[in-house]
Amino acid sequence: MPEAPILAKTLLQVRGLEAWYGESHILHGMDFDVGEGEVVTLLGRNGVGKTTTLRAIMGIVGKRRGSVTFEGREVVGLSSDKVARAGIAYCPEERGIFASLSVEENLFLPPVVRPGGMTVEEIYRLFPNLLERRASPGTKLSGGEQQMLAIGRILRTGARFLLLDEPTEGLAPVIVQQIGQVIRSLKEKGLTILLVEQNFHFAATVADRHYVVEHGRVIDMIRNQDLKANETKLHEYLGV
Repeated sequence: MPEAPILAKTLLQVRGLEAWYGESHILHGMDFDVGEGEVVTLLGRNGVGKTTTLRAIMGIVGKRRGSVTFEGREVVGLSSDKVARAGIAYCPEERGIFASLSVEENLFLPPVVRPGGMTVEEIYRLFPNLLERRASPGTKLSGGEQQMLAIGRILRTGARFLLLDEPTEGLAPVIVQQIGQVIRSLKEKGLTILLVEQNFHFAATVADRHYVVEHGRVIDMIRNQDLKANETKLHEYLGV
């Protein structure tokens, strides 16, 4: 396990987190921290447990054990709706857009869990495409618009800690740039983000630190400013 970073204030602390789907043991003791206001990525090859880590934090895996504390409160053992009400929002890779509902109806679906969430007008300013398409059903949206809607929807809830799973997967480069601008804007607003991202070059444009995951464990932590010095090691880890 890499040396723990010195954080101004630890918002999320994960220790010894294990998770299963049925008989499949996926996480084998995840250990990492996320500081308030940080953007942190989980990097690693496909199948190493990155998405499962987000799902285990939210409590939507078959079985989990270990410790996940958020704002000093233990959330392992809480149901997923109670984890959400604690202030953690999850944006899955499959986006979960309701196809038959309009953009605006989708935005109003999740409940507000805390004061301070964005208004629909603020979300439209962040994602002008959604304003243009606000009456369109989910089936009519492009992949990039669906991703914008999936992120926008959780910003209404008042959650201050966002779990984003592969937000740039399958998107055109111009949309990837836009998602990057949004993540940087959310960081400026004081939100904290844990990001699973296959596109390492994108992750390097938004993150403060990167945890490298192999076989359901964190094996290294690299600060963004140290990426160049660790380029060879990262290529070995990620096969890029």
